[in-house]
Amino acid sequence: MSSTEGFAAGPPQGEARSPLGAASSAATERGGKKITRHPVHGVLLLDKPLGWSSNDALQKVKWLLRAEKAGHTGTLDPLATGVLPLCFGAATKFSQLQLDADKEYEATALLGVKTSTGDAEGDVIAVRAVHVTEEDIARVLPSFTGPISQTPPMHSALKKDGKALYEYARAGIEVERASRAVTIHALKVTLAPVDVAQAAIEMIVKCSKGTYIRTLGEDIGEALGCGAHLTRLRRTATGNFTVSQCVTLEALQAMTEEERLACLLPVNALLEHHTVVTLDSENAGRFLSGMRRKGNWPDEEMVAVYDTDPSTLLGTAHTHAGELIPGRLLSPLEIAQSRTQQAPSQEPA
Repeated sequence: MSSTEGFAAGPPQGEARSPLGAASSAATERGGKKITRHPVHGVLLLDKPLGWSSNDALQKVKWLLRAEKAGHTGTLDPLATGVLPLCFGAATKFSQLQLDADKEYEATALLGVKTSTGDAEGDVIAVRAVHVTEEDIARVLPSFTGPISQTPPMHSALKKDGKALYEYARAGIEVERASRAVTIHALKVTLAPVDVAQAAIEMIVKCSKGTYIRTLGEDIGEALGCGAHLTRLRRTATGNFTVSQCVTLEALQAMTEEERLACLLPVNALLEHHTVVTLDSENAGRFLSGMRRKGNWPDEEMVAVYDTDPSTLLGTAHTHAGELIPGRLLSPLEIAQSRTQQAPSQEPA
């Protein structure tokens, strides 16, 4: 489960996999109905709907695409919405890049009410009067920007002794958690009256991986002297992907299968910040067998490697001392399938 989600954790959502050894395979769906699955490679940017777990949304889109292999890149809880990159086929090999990427969120926290989970799903554990001004917010804001320390909430999927923290929490057990360093790159907080008796804060956050927006809302509430809990969370960006690029589940359901496949970004959309290296067919074959290649390359940590005819992604690498050193590689089958599926946008810039 992604540490950047804002609401209470449920069971961790994993990657959904099925073998990629055949050109197509039959899969049994709910109710015993069979569909024929086929290889699909690429990234679909989903605007995750309210009330769906990330894994349920993944399984639904996987079914709509009839894809063999899929995984998501960081969980959003049911009460959160927004950017959820879904990886299919070869793209699952590079999903860690999105897990490590910076995120952006819009969130609302109700002031004066603390809950057991730090969000709207928990029980109310404290109610305090709210006397907060914009000046108060301006005073506390510097404490929550730049490098900060957070204590992970009990209602999270972090593990202790092989058991998720939320399992301890549901059993009424609180365990010691080490604080962790995260970075808030940008933070905008404004006061938003709810009614004559209540007020909330609206937050726009750009943060590093591992940031708990739920904890951020709680901590700001404490600094304001009244406490708070999160009532709304929307992920507006992850890495270079923004919510404006996303498709809704409702829109996908209304499309034909061909239109759905057209929504896929190529696998190399995950490698935007990688330096491009192109190999001829002989060197491409040796690179795919795991052999280092020699060339006049400067040292680079992130390299995307392509062959030439046609231009197709082979995998990732890094360069050091004039050597191209293989990292995550596509299989020959994945490369052949990608060539069949490949659109012009697959080619490196």
